[in-house]
Order: sequence, then structure tokens, then C-alpha cells
Amino acid sequence: MRTLHTAYRVADLAASLDFYTALGYELIGSVDIGGGTRLAMLKFPSEAVTTLELVHRPAGGPVDVGTGFSHLVVQVDDLVAAREALLRAGLKPEPVERPGGPDGPQTAWLVD
Repeated sequence: MRTLHTAYRVADLAASLDFYTALGYELIGSVDIGGGTRLAMLKFPSEAVTTLELVHRPAGGPVDVGTGFSHLVVQVDDLVAAREALLRAGLKPEPVERPGGPDGPQTAWLVD
């Protein structure tokens, strides 16, 4: 058993595609499924399959993240370099932290 992909409903598909492609995802394809609903499938270049689906469904009403979603974790080889690339792409990642101390893992938050 394995996770195939995660889907997020988005209010502005173009803005969401800009955000996730700046993060490093590549658009695999998109499809109009009728009624104004459009799906966009993305993955990182190193992944074999789609791992993120953006769902734009205006007829579904306003998009509200609510209290159930927390975060999506992405692993990179070089966090400092990845953060610098995000800054160059116009995104605003938080500073690099080491919540586990000097020998612990590094983290940096990025809010969509």
C-alpha cells in the first residue's frame, strides 16, 4: 500500500500553479472535468508519479483551509540552497531553524 497523491482545493489555480512550480513541482497535466472544475496534476522531477493534485472548483463555494489541514513536508538535499532559490522565485520562506538543537534536523516553513 502507498499514497498515490494528495489533492488540495484551490481558489486561484494560476496563483497556486505559480506557487508550487516555484517550489519545484512540475505540471504533468491538467484536465477540465466540466462544470468549471479543473484539475492540475504535479510532481517533483525526481518522482515517478503525480503526487499533488490541485482542484479548482468555483461552484463549490469559497475555499476554506479550516482547522483540519496542518502542513505538507518536502525534503531537500540542501535546505539553505533551496531556501535561497525560493527567495529568488519571489516566495517568502521563514529562516532555517534547528528545533532539535545544533545536531538536529533543519527546518524552514513556507506558507502558501
